[in-house]
Amino acid sequence: MSEQIELLRKKFEESISQVRDASELETLRVNFLGKSGFVTTLLKGMGKLSPDEKKKMGQVINTFKTSVADAIGKKAEELHELAVKKEIEMTPEFDVSVPTDLSRGSYHPITLVQRQCENVFKSMGFTVEDYSEVVTDYECFESLNIPKFHPARDMQDTYYLTNGQLLKSQTSAAQNAIYRKYKDQLINEGKPIKAVFPGRCFRNESTDACHENTFFQMEGVMVGKDISISNLIFFMKTMLSEVFQRDIKVRLRPGFFPFVEPGFELDINCLICGGEGCPSCKHSGWLELCPCGMIHPNVLREGGIDPDEYTGFAFGLGLTRLAMMKYGVKDIRDLNSGALVNLEQFTDDE
Repeated sequence: MSEQIELLRKKFEESISQVRDASELETLRVNFLGKSGFVTTLLKGMGKLSPDEKKKMGQVINTFKTSVADAIGKKAEELHELAVKKEIEMTPEFDVSVPTDLSRGSYHPITLVQRQCENVFKSMGFTVEDYSEVVTDYECFESLNIPKFHPARDMQDTYYLTNGQLLKSQTSAAQNAIYRKYKDQLINEGKPIKAVFPGRCFRNESTDACHENTFFQMEGVMVGKDISISNLIFFMKTMLSEVFQRDIKVRLRPGFFPFVEPGFELDINCLICGGEGCPSCKHSGWLELCPCGMIHPNVLREGGIDPDEYTGFAFGLGLTRLAMMKYGVKDIRDLNSGALVNLEQFTDDE
């Protein structure tokens, strides 16, 4: 049997050296390790051996079996690398300078709404800022008057990374950085801080027609001398009227958010059902669009701004829900589905 194993070893080495693709390698694997393969035949032939011979030959056969399996695994990796390399070599070079053929697609509805909002706010003197999707606990919570173990964190159950950072649950995570970036301009030059910062947010929650675990917001802040709720209402009404190109019914409800005081929920009359009630608005006729309020003194102080001298407002505009209202999307999950049948109907109407 030892001679038989040695012959099989030589046969295997010769055969695997001639393998050129995954199909040939699979055939070789079946011939040696399959249910009717050479190794199985060797094991069945051990029934005629004495106990001592069985023990000895069993070890030899298992060693041979392991070496065959290892060699096949290594060969599979080599074939995969060769296939990838060949595919790369066959792929034609892509010229990034070639103009895009916009007739082959359209912008996502959330992109359209975001650009519209950015243009409206820029026309009112706001700057547009960008911020990371991966933030620290300090940025997302502690700098916003939400200390560790504060119950408000339960409302924003998010995704934590192994390094202690997290996927931001709100665009408010950029507030502290914005205040520190522009505070010298505010204090030394007397120019108010006016900025909006759109971004993608994440929360670990169940999905339904009006809730997703991934969504888009646009945070906006204005800080200066004698800023009041009247300023907040003016800017929000102006923005909504420009986006929808008509008068929109809104309402303010008291709302709790640790980083504003007082805090409000700005609701918009559901444009999908006209206020009659539907799954998107939970049959209430209203859709929560914009948490807002006057920035809490602790948040301003954390950003290096004296709350006794300056005041400001902040809002978190739901771009995803705004897109649903504007384009009549009844299920928020359609926006992240990648279903081109649903999304390709939108065109750039800016």
